[in-house]
Amino acid sequence: MCSVVNRLKAALAYTLWLQTTGYSRKVPAHIGLGLRTSKQPLETVIIRPYCSRMELGKGPFFRQLFESVSSTYTYLLADTESREAVLIDPVLETVGRDLKLVEELGFNLKVAVNTHCHADHITGTGQLKNRLFGMKSAISKHSGASADIMLSEGDKISFGKHYLTVRETPGHTDGCVTLVTGDQSMAFTGDTLLIRGCGRTDFQQGCSRRLYESVHRKIFTLPPQCLVFPAHDYKGQTASTVGEERRFNPRLTKTVEEFVDIMTNLNLPKPAKIGI
Repeated sequence: MCSVVNRLKAALAYTLWLQTTGYSRKVPAHIGLGLRTSKQPLETVIIRPYCSRMELGKGPFFRQLFESVSSTYTYLLADTESREAVLIDPVLETVGRDLKLVEELGFNLKVAVNTHCHADHITGTGQLKNRLFGMKSAISKHSGASADIMLSEGDKISFGKHYLTVRETPGHTDGCVTLVTGDQSMAFTGDTLLIRGCGRTDFQQGCSRRLYESVHRKIFTLPPQCLVFPAHDYKGQTASTVGEERRFNPRLTKTVEEFVDIMTNLNLPKPAKIGI
């Protein structure tokens, strides 16, 4: 019994210490609770400090959701005290799932925001507005779309004591924005910056030079430990960091001229729902 108590005390102390860091770390199993997945080695467990902060009320509730046909990520953030919530990049086909989750968790969905006007899926914002009285839609004022809230550089989307700051990051489209949490621990980059990639620039007012400048001036200037959550991933990855992408992104580590040449020669087919 004493050994179990001692392990719990050590785990709590280590978790509290990790709150001051920006990285997920491997720690010895005898320091943690000894819980592991079948694929983890016996000697290590994984602690994610951003989850610890959320559990202790220092960060917003966070949930990443996935729509498999278009490989789109939808993100739910909420203030656990006021119960106000924000939904980022909802998809039409998963509106029922998202509403069920919001209801189960007792949240009040205040705003549904799109990082840009998507061409590979239909946004679920309209259906959400029809089914949730008082919820507002939001999108960039440069997007060519309509919404209750037209976003500009520096605008804040508040939910309880938390907020997202708008950074205009055009290039994939004119109306792309990146949404950054108040403490700069998370950035929702839409299609501007993907994990080890970026959005295409050959339609919807796309411009390779603008995208390159947007990423380097508005995203790569965030803290290196800032978590990057894109609108899509096609390889099973869920998140990255600013520091990782600055080092390892195969396109955006090039010079601007090299990047433009890469983007010009992608020769990709048009997105499935660009006409709609």
